[in-house]
Amino acid sequence: MYPELGLYIDGQWRPGGSGLTAPVLNPATEEVLGQVPLATIADLDDAIVGARKGFETWRAIPIADRVAILHKAADILTSRADRVGRVMTLEQGKPFREARGEALRVANALRWDADDARRAYGRIIPSADDTVLSVRHEPVGVVAAFTPWNFPAGSPMRKIAAALSAGCSIVVKASEETPGTAVELVGCFAEAGVPAGVLNLVFGEPAEVSKHLIASPATRLVAFTGSIPVGKLLAAQAGAEMKPCLMELGGHAPVIVCADADPVAAARKAAFAKFVNAGQVCTSPSRFLVHEDVYDEFVTEFVAAADRVVVGDGLEEGVTMGPLANPRRLKAMEEFVADAVSKGATLVRGGERLDRAGFFFAPTVLTDVPADAQVMRDEPFGPIAPIVPFNDLDRALTIANELPYGLAAYGFTRSSKTAEKLIRGLEAGILSINHCGGSVHEAPSGGVKQSGYGKEGGPEGLEGYLITKRVSHLLVD
Repeated sequence: MYPELGLYIDGQWRPGGSGLTAPVLNPATEEVLGQVPLATIADLDDAIVGARKGFETWRAIPIADRVAILHKAADILTSRADRVGRVMTLEQGKPFREARGEALRVANALRWDADDARRAYGRIIPSADDTVLSVRHEPVGVVAAFTPWNFPAGSPMRKIAAALSAGCSIVVKASEETPGTAVELVGCFAEAGVPAGVLNLVFGEPAEVSKHLIASPATRLVAFTGSIPVGKLLAAQAGAEMKPCLMELGGHAPVIVCADADPVAAARKAAFAKFVNAGQVCTSPSRFLVHEDVYDEFVTEFVAAADRVVVGDGLEEGVTMGPLANPRRLKAMEEFVADAVSKGATLVRGGERLDRAGFFFAPTVLTDVPADAQVMRDEPFGPIAPIVPFNDLDRALTIANELPYGLAAYGFTRSSKTAEKLIRGLEAGILSINHCGGSVHEAPSGGVKQSGYGKEGGPEGLEGYLITKRVSHLLVD
């Protein structure tokens, strides 16, 4: 079931040059699934050389032929969604239904990006009679991409699909905690006929790999999804080389439930979104600001929804929430809860790890959480829901916006006027009203403030992998 792991460099699967590996654990059982090879500097250099050659090959292939290859890769991935989903559940823990859905979703994202690349139009600008003034869009070149463990298919594919659709080549450093899914994805592209060097996959010591790939003269764009501290570090390294970045960083998404909202419907939708992937989602709703008129009803229904969550191994029938990814997350959850309770919050449900093998933490609900609690200031990135009342919408918007994050935000109201106030007032790059919508491939996603810059998805996502070239052509006989 679990794949043999390797580096994919210049069209070939291979071990790391040093022979060093790291264990990959099943977070539901703590059993070792396999050993991921760690790349050496020489391996990274080979990947860069391969990517440079691959870029020249790939960009020269007519767009229709590139699109056909990418569609074939998407079809292969679709046919293997069950297998990829099971690998994802084994190494990351999310329920199989979610994992399989992720595999199918990213196959469709690849199709969309490939087709959208056909529409990366330039334009002719009216000018002097003896001059043709035009704007051209061309692929930026070799991309260095770094992806996290929480969406083992989604995060790599958003970068691979956009880069390859635009005509770029890419070196992806996927997570060492979830390498099997990345190996499966790359296998689909290789089988579809993507030329050698166009797509390269490496694993290794994160700081060493990122520093080397970013500093390489061949690298023209840096794309990263992950934490704000790491994003700042990589952006600084890229800035020293004057290289553009796409940064999708963390957030701390507020949910504002207004006085006129349906508290039961809002609680059900918010709780569902909160416990998806055990809360390990950068856009997960993580601060619940509920008007005092509907507060009690909201809390009652939210707790009931938390009680309906079935925690367990994601491969077991009926499980709706799997384990956390690693022991570090368990420790972090315990610290968030202890801090909130010590400052006066009420622990209504959960608040502890489950007494079983694996990295399981109970769905947790905290009420009347003080503003100075850590969970109200820092993203929990786990199944913890802090709920607090408010009595003035302007004050709620101030609370929602006062943190330095701005990735996602959510609002619930039955008034179109109030909805527009939320839309105008919330500082976030991704906003959902009356539901907790996730990212979709046909529309842009990305943050503001310290949650990053650049977009993934939609035409805006493709633009990040293109350069704009202005051409002035003086006509001569």
